[in-house]
Amino acid sequence: MTIETVDTPPDPERMIEGLRDTGYKFNTAIADIIDNSIAARATVVDLQILMDLRNNIRISIADNGEGMDRDGLINAMTYGSRRRSDPASLGKFGLGLKTASTAFSKRLSVISRAGASEPLLEATWDLKHVADKGWELLLNDEPDEEAIDHLNTVAPKSSGTVVLWTDVDRLIKDYVTPGGNAAQNALNRAIAGLRSHLSMVFQRFLDHLDSRARDVEIRVNGEKILPWDPFCTDVADKVGDDKVKVAIGDAKEAEFQLRAYILPRKEEFTTDAALKQSRLGNDTQGIYIYRENRLIQDATWLSMYSKEPHGSLLRVEFSFTHELDEVFDIDFKKSQISLNEDLWLHIRDRFLTAPRREANNRYRQGKRSEARKKAAGYHDSSNRNIGSKEDEIGGANVNVENPNTGMSQLTNRNGTFRIKLKVGHAQKPGELFVQPVDQLDDNALFEPTIIDGHKAVRINTSHPYYHKVYVPNLAQGVTIQGMDSLLWGLCIAELSTISDSTAQHFEEMRFEVSRILRKLVEDLPEPDLEDVAA
Repeated sequence: MTIETVDTPPDPERMIEGLRDTGYKFNTAIADIIDNSIAARATVVDLQILMDLRNNIRISIADNGEGMDRDGLINAMTYGSRRRSDPASLGKFGLGLKTASTAFSKRLSVISRAGASEPLLEATWDLKHVADKGWELLLNDEPDEEAIDHLNTVAPKSSGTVVLWTDVDRLIKDYVTPGGNAAQNALNRAIAGLRSHLSMVFQRFLDHLDSRARDVEIRVNGEKILPWDPFCTDVADKVGDDKVKVAIGDAKEAEFQLRAYILPRKEEFTTDAALKQSRLGNDTQGIYIYRENRLIQDATWLSMYSKEPHGSLLRVEFSFTHELDEVFDIDFKKSQISLNEDLWLHIRDRFLTAPRREANNRYRQGKRSEARKKAAGYHDSSNRNIGSKEDEIGGANVNVENPNTGMSQLTNRNGTFRIKLKVGHAQKPGELFVQPVDQLDDNALFEPTIIDGHKAVRINTSHPYYHKVYVPNLAQGVTIQGMDSLLWGLCIAELSTISDSTAQHFEEMRFEVSRILRKLVEDLPEPDLEDVAA
């Protein structure tokens, strides 16, 4: 048998163009470049993102890190460069610098010096040159002058590096009129989104009070990036804390950290600034995953749950070191992890169960409180309508013997009986037939009651049916009257047909109806209380 080896180098143009489409977004691409600066021990990273009158964009990222000599620069610009000596480095696979850069630009240059007295050298991947000449890295001992000025501003008389993107063709759409506001506005939006992203991804490095990571200053167009803490630890409640050990080899273990936080409800924030800083919302709930103190995946439930409004107060920290890279199948963009079934189930069924229940309760408590406020006045028309028909409808005769105990004498078509009823007073003028209340026994939706001598119904505003069916329709007077009339009619019918032998059955039926309705409305959307008419 003869085995022949065949050298099959990839076509340079097709290969380098194909690597542009690895799925990078602008924010994650820039973050990958900053990873390299942090890996080089930089304390300052300065970004300049500028556009000229012809809509040509130039992105320059300068740092005061260790810098590179000729061999180091060539290695850094090699696709699949040699492994770093530090396995904990944020730069991991030797691809990020190149693939992140060419995802948005056709010309990537890196200018670096290893020390204050060392020469500057520039290495460039020019996609047009590669298409014409093949895998030729361009080396230049007279680097771009603007890049040199940028480096000297950030790292005067010291080592440092500049990553330069020119011929940027994939950041914003093409605009017909060069120099127009549309292109600049689009770029400004991209820069604003980048600032927000960097404040979250590098939070631990940006926060000088956070001892888990060394201090790094990041600036974008002269503006310092401030850290954003997704867990709002100064105001949130920590409701879960767990360290999970994982086997990583023969007799070896590593661990990752889980912490769960419940943020205050919207109305509980003391200032508008604090509320805005929290970024409270449905999209920001979930697990925030950190590798070596750098956020790599945010606001995800890892397919454990869908993002429902009742979980919007819950955020979970998931932190691990490079030791678990293989266990979690880290991709080369360092943008997501994959868990095996045991770890996935541990997080979902053991760690998250209690925090999710508590977050759900707090959210619903707040929403029900808002719903009760919204309910005020919306049952007035029902009370007027029922009051106009009370004599005509008739029904059982109820004589309250003891208002404190609710013991009453009831006479209906089946005879005269003594039963216990809830007895109360109108909470506002005219509220004699339909009365919304904060809570009922066993979280029933409704119950018959006597209000100032009138047969009435009390409706539980804390019941999910009220929250999801009544509240979205509060401004629809006819709909509210219809639902109120139904519940009032059921209570009148109960009092008209009840007997000693059936009283318990009627009570059980109300509780069972309440249970069924609670289940039926589970998947209905949460009402937007701000859209409900005041």
